[in-house]
Amino acid sequence: MSPDLPPVVPSVTAELVGALSARLRKRLDAGVTKLLARPVTRDGDTVRISVDDETDVVLHAPSGAVTGADAIRCGCLLAPACLHRAAAASAAPVADGTADRDPDPDGATGTRDGTAQADRPNVESEPETATPAQHAAARAVFDAAAAVLEAGTDGSGAVLQAELLHAAHTARLAGLPRACAAAVSVVSAVRAARTADPAYRLTGLADALAGVLGVAHRLPHATGRELTDLRGTARQPYRPDGSLRLYGIFSEPVLTATGYAGAVTWTADADGRLYTVSDVAPGGPARATGAADRAVRIGDTALTHRELSRAGLAVSGATVSPAGRLGAGAGVRAVRASGAAWRDAPLDRLWAVPPAEQVTRALSGAQDLLFLEVTLTGTVREATGDCLLADCAGVPLRLTTAHDDPALPCRDNLRLLAAAGGSRLRIVARLVPGPHPRALLLATEHPTDPAARVDLGLDRLQHADLPPGALAPPATDAATGDEAPLHLLRRRVHQAVPGGRRVLTLAGNAPGDSARLRRLGLATAADLLDDLHAAAADRARDTFGRLLPADTGRFARSWLAAAVYTDLVEQALCAHAWGAAADEEAPPART
Repeated sequence: MSPDLPPVVPSVTAELVGALSARLRKRLDAGVTKLLARPVTRDGDTVRISVDDETDVVLHAPSGAVTGADAIRCGCLLAPACLHRAAAASAAPVADGTADRDPDPDGATGTRDGTAQADRPNVESEPETATPAQHAAARAVFDAAAAVLEAGTDGSGAVLQAELLHAAHTARLAGLPRACAAAVSVVSAVRAARTADPAYRLTGLADALAGVLGVAHRLPHATGRELTDLRGTARQPYRPDGSLRLYGIFSEPVLTATGYAGAVTWTADADGRLYTVSDVAPGGPARATGAADRAVRIGDTALTHRELSRAGLAVSGATVSPAGRLGAGAGVRAVRASGAAWRDAPLDRLWAVPPAEQVTRALSGAQDLLFLEVTLTGTVREATGDCLLADCAGVPLRLTTAHDDPALPCRDNLRLLAAAGGSRLRIVARLVPGPHPRALLLATEHPTDPAARVDLGLDRLQHADLPPGALAPPATDAATGDEAPLHLLRRRVHQAVPGGRRVLTLAGNAPGDSARLRRLGLATAADLLDDLHAAAADRARDTFGRLLPADTGRFARSWLAAAVYTDLVEQALCAHAWGAAADEEAPPART
């Protein structure tokens, strides 16, 4: 996946790959690899890939994304039925259907970050069960995602990706935007894995696969509110919210695997309710860093995101989405106002909420920001790099970077903060569910000036900002123990993602793993582990001894059950580690 190319909507990639002959399909992956190595130039809304000295592939993206097959043209003799057009679409990031922009409160369409766009049907008039078209679309999504899991990322080339994108487009047309977005996220993660993108994370792809399989599996059987949730909402309805007096908290960069970048600024009102102002559009790291110095798109204010994070905003005629995103319609007016320090009213109330209560809120599906007061205690060395150790009200906490892209200062800032050991700071972090307390560090008080703050993804700390004589202590190695041997099941779930069914068949099932799980009271985990290996090894033969096609559905369902169980147990362990009470009424994240 090349961030230099404009995003391409799923239906375009599916159409171009579907039009290829069987012979060209076999050559598609090699064509994508070759095209990724060719020079790319951009001229306004036009991107040109030089295939050779005489042939170019041209992509037109006037709205920021390629939305039609005719917007990808090739100058070779075989065009338009050539391999180059399909390869270019397969090499580009996956678009969500339109470039990101704020919805107009009067009804003009727009998108939120990473979500497809369509008019939402009237919930009151919807049937209590999914329509036949939605049943068929959900089945198509499940089958296509199961095929990706069967092959693993190593075997999921451009053809399997296009089949999943085609299923995503079908789901979108059937009124299933959640399934569509989930399928697109899987394709984006698979491409990141296959191109060795530094932003790729195995856990992220595993979560995405479990998400799309879970939605597609549950939807045909759901009714009422569950069905509405599984269908999803393609557009966030913006409601009028009158006049607002907002106080900036911090800004963070946005850099997604789907080729979108920008900045989001978080604000709060006097009651502690959170609101966001965002500027996200197709782009790469340069746009993520540059967006912080762009004027916010609210009214006529000239405040930039960086300035708003430390100032305030008075808004009249405000429109707000359910997630707290501020709209930018023609009737919205906004002017600059005074801000507040984190330790002053009204922002100080955000840090007054006990950490355990904030974690419970995040695990229940609400916003996942944590407002914590911590004491930095050192660093620990992990496989993905060093992370900060901190004490949070007696809870040992690990703080890691939100972004690893070298264009952003996150990693460098974390290294410098390690030298401020002993400092007691207020921070803003994002919860990372797991058996040990962990969070992504987003913003912090300045190490030597509590009245100032540092947005760790946008601001760059210097040695002069540290306390006198500060010296980073050597990092210690992370403990390898696992309080509950859940890793015995989790590692098999994760092994299947890159290697597919075959890697579990070759690995086999160590009898000691299941016995250990049962001995320590995790009988369900043991049963799921046994079933996962049985599903991986289940290959019937015909009367001549030849292997019959694999039952991808059974393997996908066994893998999904193990992934859902692991996720829920890890959430419970996370709540226990923070001293929080798990919300029993909250719907599971993936079932």
